[in-house]
Amino acid sequence: MTSTNATTTDRVRAALAAIEAVDRPEIWITVRPAEDLLAEAARVDDAVAGGADLPLAGLLLAVKNNVDVAGIDTTAACPGFAYQPEQDAQAVARLRAAGAVVVGAANLDQFATGLVGTRSPHGAVRDARRPDRISGGSSSGSAVAVALGLVDLAIGTDTAGSGRVPAGFQGIVGIKATLNVVSTAGVVPACRSWDAVTIFARDLATAELAMGIMAGGARPWPAEVRLAAPARPRVAYPASLPELPPAWADEFGRQIARLRASGVVAEPIEFEAFLQAARLLYDGGLVAERYAAVGDFVDAAPGGPGRAAGLDPTVTGIIRRAGQVTAHSYVADTARLEDLMRQAMVRLEGFDALVVPTAPFHPSLADVAADPVGVNSRLGTYTNFCNLFDLCAVAVPAGEVEGAQFGLTVVGRPFDDAVVADIARTIEATPRPPASFAAGAAAARQTPSGEPWPVRAGASAVPLAVVGAHRRGQPLAHQLESLGAAWAGPMRTAARYRMVQLDTEPPKPGVYRSEDGAALAAELWLVSEAALGRFLAALPEPMLLGSVRLDDGTSAVGFACDALAATTGTDITRYGDWLVALEAARTGTDGAGTDGAGTDGAGTDGPGEGPGSGGASGAGRTGPSSPVSALGGALLTGFARGRQHC
Repeated sequence: MTSTNATTTDRVRAALAAIEAVDRPEIWITVRPAEDLLAEAARVDDAVAGGADLPLAGLLLAVKNNVDVAGIDTTAACPGFAYQPEQDAQAVARLRAAGAVVVGAANLDQFATGLVGTRSPHGAVRDARRPDRISGGSSSGSAVAVALGLVDLAIGTDTAGSGRVPAGFQGIVGIKATLNVVSTAGVVPACRSWDAVTIFARDLATAELAMGIMAGGARPWPAEVRLAAPARPRVAYPASLPELPPAWADEFGRQIARLRASGVVAEPIEFEAFLQAARLLYDGGLVAERYAAVGDFVDAAPGGPGRAAGLDPTVTGIIRRAGQVTAHSYVADTARLEDLMRQAMVRLEGFDALVVPTAPFHPSLADVAADPVGVNSRLGTYTNFCNLFDLCAVAVPAGEVEGAQFGLTVVGRPFDDAVVADIARTIEATPRPPASFAAGAAAARQTPSGEPWPVRAGASAVPLAVVGAHRRGQPLAHQLESLGAAWAGPMRTAARYRMVQLDTEPPKPGVYRSEDGAALAAELWLVSEAALGRFLAALPEPMLLGSVRLDDGTSAVGFACDALAATTGTDITRYGDWLVALEAARTGTDGAGTDGAGTDGAGTDGPGEGPGSGGASGAGRTGPSSPVSALGGALLTGFARGRQHC
């Protein structure tokens, strides 16, 4: 069902055949002509053959039709609103530059107003598995195109949950980053203050790869960004579950139990502040932003209530009522929102994230037709507050309930995007594909380096090499985890360092540069610049931070010890690996490698040194050379930023 070696041209041909075979015309507003798609695919294939680095080559993209694609009319699902953009929206341009090919423009709830996927003159978008059910909206066509395997990625937008609710219903992943981390340039606004551009994929790894390419260059990342969740994250969840029927509430309980079984600490919190904010988005003055976005067009549309322009009557009613909101109501509700945000953030103190149901139930098309506004409002119970509070979120499939897909959303503070992605990874349970899933769909992709997607999108990340007590699973690893550091894997230093055992608690090695040094097993962490500064400020004697050369010719920040510690510590270079040295001491065996290289540390489960306790004592030192002459100005006392080629 998937193909890992197909060319982009092969993928396009398969997608065109699948679009015809699945017979779901309501997914699309525009599908690009086959000749245009094949010509673009050939250009991508030629570039790859020529050695170009295109991480998204071979992946196909759908774009919600309120986001500009050069050569395709942007309509926001309103034919009378159509205009032809001269250039791609920035988000689209970035994905195309990385090799993705835009198949076409996807249907949506008109003007991105709705969570149901039925408010479009192009027809209601049906669920990928149960055609009598709604797709979810407003990014309806985008989500179903991904779920059916017609494309591998899709751009959506999200103001009240439109990048999450459809993901939950379709059993796919939706990433809604911190507001404005992805540029909204080239996007028709819904509520300009709270709009976000999102990505859909069938798995989290592919979604993260795409988000890392699509994001950045808009809202700057702060100097201190958490790049990973701790090994044992602590999450909150709602103590009460309004709008969930009993079976859905039971399933949520099972999911919380599954989280706990995986090592996550999960605790209930009072949720009223979040719910009150969710109601503000449509029931209060904040909805005025909807009118500010497209109200003039709606009012001026020909044909009475807008039939000639193709206006949806439910959407028209919402926007026109929004135009009646008074300025003082908007200001008052903005102030109310700030107060609710303060209350909500107090509830989240001490937690790494919030876990909520992505949607409370999965309505049928008939349910929505009978109560289009009421059903839509209930669907936003666990999503509306997110952008109002400037939070980030990842929606992932988690299971099934009553024949429907059941999704969870992990919500985090601003710029905790990597944290929520890590926690979402523990939840993700990719479902069986729909019966009509397209043949030839691409397999999962992930960032080649394995780095958190915010790093690719511009968040600061300093590589920190550790050889001892800060390795993952070791006694001081928690210090790096508390700083939001991300473990980046095992590595080795260049063959230019010696290692001594220091008299500290917990035990730590000291490292210094030497002409007769060896390669040492180490591990790499990524830590933000500000967090590394805090780490350095707390570093005890005899530890130093400086530049360490790695065996691949690059360098990273790493630990060294001062001259006194180097002269008095016991030389253990022959082991080549701190963990091997510890095991030898524990068992009374040597275990050292003959070349001083030891092991590569790949079988360990954790990181290294740092603030913890210090002070070296005269433990005696053995080794082939005089410690003082070996040091000879070689101690690492500089503070290196970033990992650079040497």
